[in-house]
Amino acid sequence: MSQVLATLGELVAGHSAFRGDDTIHVARENILRVAELLRDTPELAFDMLIDVTAVDYLGQPDGFVTPLTVWDRSLQAHKRIPMSRHHLVLPERGPEPRFAVVYHMLSTKLIHRLRIKCRVPEDDPTIPSVTPVWSGANWLERETYDLYGIRFAGHPDLRRIYLYEGFVGHPLRKDYLKRDNQPIDPHAGPAAKEPRRPN
Repeated sequence: MSQVLATLGELVAGHSAFRGDDTIHVARENILRVAELLRDTPELAFDMLIDVTAVDYLGQPDGFVTPLTVWDRSLQAHKRIPMSRHHLVLPERGPEPRFAVVYHMLSTKLIHRLRIKCRVPEDDPTIPSVTPVWSGANWLERETYDLYGIRFAGHPDLRRIYLYEGFVGHPLRKDYLKRDNQPIDPHAGPAAKEPRRPN
């Protein structure tokens, strides 16, 4: 971690270590520069991007510190009713940006790992693509776009990878209503001509 901080300097907005996992926080506009330095600095040599994903914090802190008063205690009994468990009781949005894009990297030469977090606001969920640095980010960023709706500026082919193009919404967002009906794609399979759920 000390070498990472020495190399990146003021590009690191914050850092932490927990049980051997080193994490740095970087502003989204600096992610490309940070990625290049982590890859090209011989003492770091992060040559492999393991994963790109996201976290939906709904504006809460990184540790998911949510007061107990957020969740309505009177709804606990209703969770036993199958239909009621799909009602969303979301916490209030806090002061922090809602999403965090998370990168996990490995140096195959020096055998060390690093996690990067970049917070991304809900009203502009966009971050530069790191595909110019690690080409393996291509499909990983498409997955994150598909499931969280975060756009990667400069991505060579940003489109859905799991869900069909007519799918509305992004299912790993916490405010996604999982019982919503979706448009039916007539070419999506043998059961596509039937309703997804009975009305």
